[in-house]
Amino acid sequence: MAKPLQTLAGRLDGGVTAAVVALPLALAFAIASGVDPKAGLYTAIVAGGVAALFGGSPVQITGPTGAMAVILIGIVAKYGLEKVWLAGVMAGIIQIALGVAKLGRLVKFIPYPVTAGFTNGIAIIIFCGQLNNFLGLRLPRAEHFLPGIWQTLHHLSEAQAASIAVASVVIVTKLLWARLGTSIPGSLVGLVLATLLVWGLHLDVPTIGAIPQAFPVPHGIPHWQDFGLIRELIGPALALAALGSIESLLSAVVADGMTVSDKHDSDRELIGQGIANVVVPFFGGIPATGAIARTAVNIRSGGKTRLSGVIHSLVLLLIVLLFAPLAAQIPLAALAGILMVTSVRMLEWEAIGLLMRATYADFGVMLLTWAVTICFDLVLAVEVGLIAAGALFIKRMSDLSMAKVPETEVFPPGIPLELGKQIAVYRVDGPMFFGAAERFVTFLRDEPEVRYLILRMRFVPSMDTTGLVALEDIYHDLKRRGCKLLLSGLQTEVRKLLERTGLLDQIGSENCFESTDAAVQFVTSQLCCHLSARQENFEKATV
Repeated sequence: MAKPLQTLAGRLDGGVTAAVVALPLALAFAIASGVDPKAGLYTAIVAGGVAALFGGSPVQITGPTGAMAVILIGIVAKYGLEKVWLAGVMAGIIQIALGVAKLGRLVKFIPYPVTAGFTNGIAIIIFCGQLNNFLGLRLPRAEHFLPGIWQTLHHLSEAQAASIAVASVVIVTKLLWARLGTSIPGSLVGLVLATLLVWGLHLDVPTIGAIPQAFPVPHGIPHWQDFGLIRELIGPALALAALGSIESLLSAVVADGMTVSDKHDSDRELIGQGIANVVVPFFGGIPATGAIARTAVNIRSGGKTRLSGVIHSLVLLLIVLLFAPLAAQIPLAALAGILMVTSVRMLEWEAIGLLMRATYADFGVMLLTWAVTICFDLVLAVEVGLIAAGALFIKRMSDLSMAKVPETEVFPPGIPLELGKQIAVYRVDGPMFFGAAERFVTFLRDEPEVRYLILRMRFVPSMDTTGLVALEDIYHDLKRRGCKLLLSGLQTEVRKLLERTGLLDQIGSENCFESTDAAVQFVTSQLCCHLSARQENFEKATV
């Protein structure tokens, strides 16, 4: 009996603690997304509960996140909130389709420099995006990062000392509170202190405004029948779906490393996140993803099952019903302070140091992804980063090692010198694919005395079509020169490819050997026979 009670207590503690942490972040990320704070709360309540029930991770906490806010602020500025709701539903449908198609595992193939690059880029965008609220500037939201920074710099003279002081109180509280080791989050303490400071001193600073003290009420999605608008929103929907899937699955992977409970199901997680994003716009929320920070808090507080995620949503709903009027007095500068500290902690200093120590090429991919994230947008950054990482991978894989094997290693002792010159043995290491094809074609053509060329291919694990064509070119080129091609140590996969395409029939299966020694013995016996035959013919001619 004690163990079930202990487990229930852990789930309750995890859910309540995650809700307390999620409250200020839901408000802050809603502001960062360019929408009303209530949209952030409704998102955390609805999406958090739905994803907990249907998702593939038993400990994942879902809600508004900084990465999603970076994309949403541009979409909200360009299209408006109602059209963002429609884009959110479309993104959810795309995520469900990805999960049904079992594409969840693809996130594991995103290179580390790319994820580090866009994570660090997001951190900088979030930090700089809160400068207006930190300074107390009432400026219209910019659609892109760089124009927004330029706009803020032009209005520095209008900064309010009161807003800066309020934000500083939150920042200092959040930093110092963490040293106390208490389970109460410093962001919540700072938020309460800042709100009391503004209320007690009657400071004239912007606040988040009224939040309805009621259940989130379902409503219709406008413009859903406008197919022209749907076509226009395909791009934003794909961006939201891609980022939501990547961040949720990365968060689930991190959660797997923190708990000994059942590991997540990537495909089910995509379906659960998709269902949440389909449902949440009908309640006035914005697209959500799995949140690493809140998930980690849930795990550390004892959450082990989906019940903790549901409790997190119910506690947030209770807070809205009981304390919504008080939340209306929260200053925007306080939320700016919370997000600034969060963004600084998002910077992956260890990843930067690791990549600097590893290879300059990987570090360059990270910097490129980082720069494109800041200067353009997150989806383009991921695309450019993947292209750069793919090109780097091709470059590394195309370094096909081809070297002539010394005669002393392969030829039996006592072989005549004139016979040795007619045999060449080359070792080929690495996959033969399109990146290495050109080297393969041009490497072996300057051996005029060679009559038998042996390719030792034991360390060639795979071959693509272009590599196959390169090998065929070698075969025909050697045949025109009167030189025979022999292969040794063919891997099973490569041999099957040669058989399917008919190249093995051209080369001749009798010219394929299990080992290089067997190939050399065959060639030397052939040469010796030819040499003996020539000597006999010469002796007959001279008699």
